[in-house]
Amino acid sequence: MKLYNYLVVGSGLYGATFAHFAKQLGKRCLVIDKRPHLGGNVYCENIEGINVHRYGPHIFHTSNKEVWDFVNRIVPFNRYTNCPVANYKGKLYNLPFNMNTFYQMWGVITPEAAKAKIEEQRFEAVKALQGREPANLEEQALSLVGRDIYEVLIKGYTEKQWGRSCSDLPAFIIRRLPLRFVFDNNYFNDLYQGIPIGGYNKLIDGLLDGVETQVSCDYFEHRSELTALADRIVYTGQIDKFYNYCFGHLDFRTVSFEQEILDRPNYQGNALINYTEREVPYTRVIEHKHFEMFGQMVFDCPKTIISREYSTEWKPGMEPYYPVNDVKNNELYLKYKALADKENNVIFGGRLAEYKYYDMAPVIEQVMKMRNII
Repeated sequence: MKLYNYLVVGSGLYGATFAHFAKQLGKRCLVIDKRPHLGGNVYCENIEGINVHRYGPHIFHTSNKEVWDFVNRIVPFNRYTNCPVANYKGKLYNLPFNMNTFYQMWGVITPEAAKAKIEEQRFEAVKALQGREPANLEEQALSLVGRDIYEVLIKGYTEKQWGRSCSDLPAFIIRRLPLRFVFDNNYFNDLYQGIPIGGYNKLIDGLLDGVETQVSCDYFEHRSELTALADRIVYTGQIDKFYNYCFGHLDFRTVSFEQEILDRPNYQGNALINYTEREVPYTRVIEHKHFEMFGQMVFDCPKTIISREYSTEWKPGMEPYYPVNDVKNNELYLKYKALADKENNVIFGGRLAEYKYYDMAPVIEQVMKMRNII
């Protein structure tokens, strides 16, 4: 008999949720993580009394009441509502694209006037295609929202995100661009959203309560010994690395952060401000205290912490963030998936193992659906 039913490789949301349900079912789990802390990319570092989202902002949102009730049983969530702002050459625009945005862009004050302006610009873009489908992201975006919104709010930001011109990016990246003809700055359409009160570490600690964990433990440095400890493996890392890159490397985009502690209570008045002009090197500025401090609370904390986020091309050895789901990489992933499908004792799950971008709630929902077979 082995020591554990499951060795869970990675303590992010997928691994922690899996271990939580496995423990409820009486299974023995060991959760390991190569980082010196638990929580994967949702880990928060408390600095000056502020929970800093170490690996970028995470906002929990869902319309699934079962998922929402589940996480709130672990830790209560606050009322944070995501309302990002775009800064283009010093002028501010509300996101997502809504009547506030259209007023700021053109001075229009009615939905009819906004629709007319967008349709006028879309008509020009569609006419230029001469009956063919958009060949790249630029043509796709222009045909959806017209030149003004594209030039001010999409072009520069997207080129910084992907590290290449919009005319060189595939059209499928922007399949649709939601336009709201109401004065509503709430970014998400989901029924529920918020941040765990006290930070995401509270959620991870709650999920892993009573589960054996080990940090600073690299699975690949002790693979044979660790594998021998458990009946099955739950693997949440890079699928190509699991198979020693036998078909080659999958591509990712990665991000880095430039953090600054400021001796003032409020820097930008919002958690997220995107910088959409190409000449500004960072994509956005995150002011972390606004995720959990509202109203007077902001000023009761005398300091604030900001992070400037930079998007770069991923190279081996860097932290992988966003899968590049183009045709080449998706075909490569399917080769690895074919190997994974033959594994009897390994469960592959999460963003890196499935080479798929996930919001947080669908990760939990996916594991909840597996409860009967854990």
